Amino acid sequence: MDNFYTYQEIKSQTEAWAQALKVTSAASLPSAGDYEQVIFTGCGSTYYLSLAAAALYQELTGRPARAVPGSELLLNTFTVLTNAKTLLVAVSRSGTTTETLRATQKFKDERRGDVMVISNYDEVLSRSADVNILIDKGQEESVAQTRSFASMFVAASAFCARMAGRDDFLESMCGLPAAGERLVSKYESFAKELGENLDFDRFYFLGSGLRYGLACEVNLKMKEMTLTHSEPFHVLEFRHGPMSMVNQNTVVLGLLSDANRVHEAKVLTEMKALGGTVISLGEEDADVVFESGVAESVRGVLYLPVLQLMSYYRSLAKGLNPDRPSNLTTVVKLTF
Repeated sequence: MDNFYTYQEIKSQTEAWAQALKVTSAASLPSAGDYEQVIFTGCGSTYYLSLAAAALYQELTGRPARAVPGSELLLNTFTVLTNAKTLLVAVSRSGTTTETLRATQKFKDERRGDVMVISNYDEVLSRSADVNILIDKGQEESVAQTRSFASMFVAASAFCARMAGRDDFLESMCGLPAAGERLVSKYESFAKELGENLDFDRFYFLGSGLRYGLACEVNLKMKEMTLTHSEPFHVLEFRHGPMSMVNQNTVVLGLLSDANRVHEAKVLTEMKALGGTVISLGEEDADVVFESGVAESVRGVLYLPVLQLMSYYRSLAKGLNPDRPSNLTTVVKLTF
């Protein structure tokens, strides 16, 4: 088990969280008032990170923010950008993904606004940025992003807090690494038990607000590492059709919020009544309890480690290599 990079990267990720906080807190950032909108972009996992980050940015600053895949920004520019003064936040583990590179360069060439990059490697994308957030402790050998995604999401969350002038949130985030270590220690066996149960044949990850982007990401880990049917949904949207797929072979995982917990928990209760296995994650009163004391808006990374481990253990149970998922490479490089 210890021979797999994925396992080592999941288990060691809190070190990268701590570095992300340090680097982002020390960075020289612009002012939120300098821009009429912020566009977050990435590909695959980093697009899902962008969904979560855009939701958080708008929540904290009250200013418009949107997430788009790098390919859409590149190929369908006018469906994304207006003449509004824009900050582009480009997120890339490698800093060499073709769509993100090309989209960012096009944005700069057309003088659309400033560029900030969040990455784990000092590559061409980072070197082209006006503001550069580099978290090298998030670097990985495995294909599926775990430590890298979490480190960049912590950086994005700290960036949003700083742009909103919420120093109290930044202070609260200092508790994340210790909380993450406690979670992994307490719930690894729980994640292993869930992941190794091959009677389950479908997984649904439910999250709303910034948690929707995180639900998309953990869903992707299940697909990539285990070749299992999985889908993400906004929590209450799951009632509108997808619940028809729930049976005794289904796992429904809810990323619960504090503010909307009553409504979200009702959905999980209904899915359990339909025969599904229901797992909840949240700060308190859940199957996976954070008990972090970190402000809700900036504790999102805590939803990740246990669910990453669940996918890792399912991959092993199915006789797959979690480090090298089928048909995938670490970086997607294309010729346009």
